[in-house]
Amino acid sequence: MKSNCFRIFMFLVAAFLVIMPGGSAMAAKPIVIGCPVPTAFLYGWDAERGIKLAVDEINAEGGVLVGGEKRPFKVEVIDTRDLEPGVPVSEALLSVEKLILGKKADFILGGPVRSEAALAAMSLLSKHKTVSIVTSGVLTPKYHAMVAQNYDKFKYCFRIHGEAVQLVKEIMACFDDIKEKYDLNRIFIVVQDVSHARGGGEVLAKVAAGKGYTITGTEVYPTGTTDFSMGLLKARRTDSQIINIWMDMPESSILLKQWYDMKIPALPFGSTLAAAEQPGFWQATEGKGEYTLCNVVNAGNAPSNATPWTMKFYDAYAKKWGVEPEGLGSSSSYMSVYVLKDAIERAGTINSDKVVTALENTDMMGVYGRIRFDPKNHQVIPAFDPKEGAVGSILQWQDGKRVVVFPRSIAMGDIELPPWMKK
Repeated sequence: MKSNCFRIFMFLVAAFLVIMPGGSAMAAKPIVIGCPVPTAFLYGWDAERGIKLAVDEINAEGGVLVGGEKRPFKVEVIDTRDLEPGVPVSEALLSVEKLILGKKADFILGGPVRSEAALAAMSLLSKHKTVSIVTSGVLTPKYHAMVAQNYDKFKYCFRIHGEAVQLVKEIMACFDDIKEKYDLNRIFIVVQDVSHARGGGEVLAKVAAGKGYTITGTEVYPTGTTDFSMGLLKARRTDSQIINIWMDMPESSILLKQWYDMKIPALPFGSTLAAAEQPGFWQATEGKGEYTLCNVVNAGNAPSNATPWTMKFYDAYAKKWGVEPEGLGSSSSYMSVYVLKDAIERAGTINSDKVVTALENTDMMGVYGRIRFDPKNHQVIPAFDPKEGAVGSILQWQDGKRVVVFPRSIAMGDIELPPWMKK
């Protein structure tokens, strides 16, 4: 009698787990997402947060439909440390391999974030036939060029955010807007002494000069610098009107405080300016970062109405993490999970080759516009209109808020000059 009662009880428990909302998905084998990112840096922690937010939302809705079965996502994060000075690329590769072999990751989303590490990881991903979507950092055009040049080997590698060539196009288009409105065409370039910043500054100088802008000089600062006054004085002496900044070090906030205190008559424009991307920049500069322009790569990393997805993501991120989306990697990491879910469901499997084909046929609206990949190089297709492709986003700090000012299709305000430039 007791045995029969126990069997009936266990049957009822099993039935309850199956019919309860999300019960079947939670009982199914998880789809493991490996997330190799430098967790102590902005471009790492915001990627992790974006991915976890999307995973929580998807799992709350029942998970991913794979061959008639709902399966949940599971995130495994490993700190690659790949943005730390002196950390070898090999450490990031070990992190990726540990996720694939040790954590049994079915897919890799996020990083590595450092370009050199991401490029080196491509062969490892190909070796294990593991589909990867880069979502933060990695601005080098070499990434998608390698896919195009050796498709059969690197077909598992995708990138869902903007890259250096497109960023320069967006920056120059914004410069043209500034030139048209305020007649500013003399550019002084300030870069951090790291490869991506030096390279970015050199490319922008060449492109800008070719378009008729005057490059008044370049100043290079070692990582960790805390005094930028000499470069700012050079900008003043050369009658510069725009200071173009390429820096991902937090000390760049000091640069903006000094610029404000010295009343340098040149508009600060961060092509890469990690400090100014973050909501805490206003407090960090004691309000002296006002008028700073900053490229945050994709819409959604600052408030706008680019698509119906944009503010939905923005508000959900702020609610979950207690801070507004923080910069490059936030919206693109979030979207990577939804794009992966869409591809898996269309493929009907998590088989790598079939998911690659499905990703190549992706066409969906997202936080920063229409998401499609170039089928030959697996780079997300960019545009200046969110109806056509993935749009970038340039903001300006105005009265304590990050106001999107470019592209015009999603702008929430106009570019303003500091009062000492209006004179």
